Amino acid sequence: MASIETDFRAPPARLKIQWGQIATGGTALLILGAMVWVVTQSQSILWAEIPGYLLDPRILSGVVLTLKLTVGAMIFGIVVGCVVAAMAISENLVLRAIAAGFVWWFRGVPLIVQIFLWFNIALFVPRLGPYDINLLVTPAVAGFLALGLHEAANMSEIIRAGLKAVDKGQREAAQALGLKPLQIMRTIILPQAVRLVIPPTGNQAIGMLKASAIVSVIGMRDLLTMAQQIYAANFLVIELLFVASIWYLGITTVAQVGQHYLEKRFAPKGRGN
Repeated sequence: MASIETDFRAPPARLKIQWGQIATGGTALLILGAMVWVVTQSQSILWAEIPGYLLDPRILSGVVLTLKLTVGAMIFGIVVGCVVAAMAISENLVLRAIAAGFVWWFRGVPLIVQIFLWFNIALFVPRLGPYDINLLVTPAVAGFLALGLHEAANMSEIIRAGLKAVDKGQREAAQALGLKPLQIMRTIILPQAVRLVIPPTGNQAIGMLKASAIVSVIGMRDLLTMAQQIYAANFLVIELLFVASIWYLGITTVAQVGQHYLEKRFAPKGRGN
């Protein structure tokens, strides 16, 4: 008797055309194309001048200073932010009050105001011992302190939230096993908190890079300031702003790629993407 074979394979799924997505995507592309066309057709912008300034030594020196300022202020902000976060979650009311006051001031006052305050600190403290305060707090130091302390206030809240997000039961279980507080923090709390802290920290670093342009108001020779100095002499305002924008976009793109791989590195096994 002949056997009857039954094919239980499911029929191939048909590709569903999402007309709504096609319509919205097409509309967005048309609008973007129209915007690009309008910008590129402007007869007032000398597009051929832009490539020549991308590697101009003055622009490159501004890029280097911007990177130094961003990295330095970010490291300073993370270190101080860790200390403030530890104070904020401590059981000491005085330390918690100091941490709350620090965050309240440096996160609440606009960054540009903080920059001007540090730049004019000599009005409050003319001398520091035998030294003239103006010789100590130069424009570079004023910009660094303003950016670093502002970032420290933001990072302290990010780190505090990451530490508090770890379930208390794990801490209690570790204490029951006889682990010391530093061991619990190093082996149980921090590895989990880092995964939560990295994404917003990456966003803060990118924001810091762009916020560093504000130091141009006190004459620091960062990327934006150098672009302004050049176009003040040749009147190629939009062209030099495009040069600065290209550099900012390039650096932030590299930072975003680094953030992606850093998140992937610290993601739990099987959940990296």
